[in-house]
Amino acid sequence: MKKTPGPSGPSQPHNLLSLLAEQNRQTPLPEMMRPKTLDDFLGQEEILGPGTPLRNLIETRQLISLIFWGLPGVGKTTLARIIAQNSGANFIELSAVNSGIKELRDAVAQAEESLKLSGSPTVVFIDEIHRYSKTQQDAILPFVENGTIILMGATTENPSFQVIPALLSRVLIVRLKTLGREQMKTMIKRGIVFLGKTRQKVTISLDAIGFIADYANGDGRSALNLLETAFKCAPLAKDDKGEEARLIEVSLLERLAQQNRLNYDRQGDEHYDHASAYQKSMRGGDADAAIYWLGKMIAGGEDPRFIARRLMITASEDVGLADPKAFQLAVAAAEAVERLGLPEGRIPLALATIYTAQAAKNNAAICAIDEALNDIQHKGHNYSVPPHLRDSHYSGAKDYGHGVGYVYTHDQPERQQEFLPPELAHKRYVEDSPGKVVGKNLHQQTESRTEHD
Repeated sequence: MKKTPGPSGPSQPHNLLSLLAEQNRQTPLPEMMRPKTLDDFLGQEEILGPGTPLRNLIETRQLISLIFWGLPGVGKTTLARIIAQNSGANFIELSAVNSGIKELRDAVAQAEESLKLSGSPTVVFIDEIHRYSKTQQDAILPFVENGTIILMGATTENPSFQVIPALLSRVLIVRLKTLGREQMKTMIKRGIVFLGKTRQKVTISLDAIGFIADYANGDGRSALNLLETAFKCAPLAKDDKGEEARLIEVSLLERLAQQNRLNYDRQGDEHYDHASAYQKSMRGGDADAAIYWLGKMIAGGEDPRFIARRLMITASEDVGLADPKAFQLAVAAAEAVERLGLPEGRIPLALATIYTAQAAKNNAAICAIDEALNDIQHKGHNYSVPPHLRDSHYSGAKDYGHGVGYVYTHDQPERQQEFLPPELAHKRYVEDSPGKVVGKNLHQQTESRTEHD
């Protein structure tokens, strides 16, 4: 590890200033309360519960290279620190935002020195590792492979898309979930106790604690940040014992929070996961779920044109021939969104979403075209147009036999002709009762009842 200069000599004034800066630094509450042991760590029972592989790894003081994947505030950095500290390893923390090849080389040099002098392993933790370029990730690879460093990384993005395959094959991916509401409330209560012991007593209601938990939406760091901000802004009041305390009320939190946080990243997995849930809800006929996911995407700032495209895809792919009006309505909603924008565009999107979800389903169109494409692209059924179907509207076409034998259908509608290549004469891509129809067409039912009444 880097050596710290001694207390005497030219570096002394610098050290004194550094000491003063450290004393005066206002460390945020989430950092001050960061758990140091597994006993204090909240959440992630599925990966840290008794008998789980990661728990066994930690309890036996073993080390392997890991990448922690999860939304902000779920404990990625904290868990890496706990694992390193528990194993007695050195810990070097880098951020992909402000580090590069030079910092990586410095970390490797420190790790090599530690191995030579004490035999101690070194964990190099890279926050937001997905921000490293391919070249930077390639630079880490040899030292992970030969055991010079134990790599631990944290990412909010899917590592399968953001981390190079060679590095992925040498690490274990650990996915962390957002904290549950009760876990959030436990963390907030710990924060209240901590503030009471280190700063000043806090008076806060259960409703206010619940408000902070709901606002943070599974992000522990966000919850503690709001608690600390509210503590600093709260008025002083006498508690039931006559002692002065910071009074944190829901009204204050509402003014500070403005609105709840959304776990939605328009550039990452959340973008595609929500779109997938939206389409699958419509396909499954659950209008309530489809409207919820639509609302989540709109609230998250999703491009309404992206939503409209997904709506048109579902209306044509899943509803299709069972109710062609769904596709017409989806196209109309897409055009309305272009003209109206948001927030007004939410209404035609909701209208078309509900209709598409409630419509009967028929996937004949996508089944037919995909089967044809599979025949052509993968089975080698790439046949020429039969001569009688070729264009004959130019001089000399008939000399080549183009159009010879073709019968104009309007003149002889009863005349049977073959329009497929001879090699596929008996192939049927669209059945007489095309596709699989799922559910009843609720819109047609409603119209029938209205007419009957």
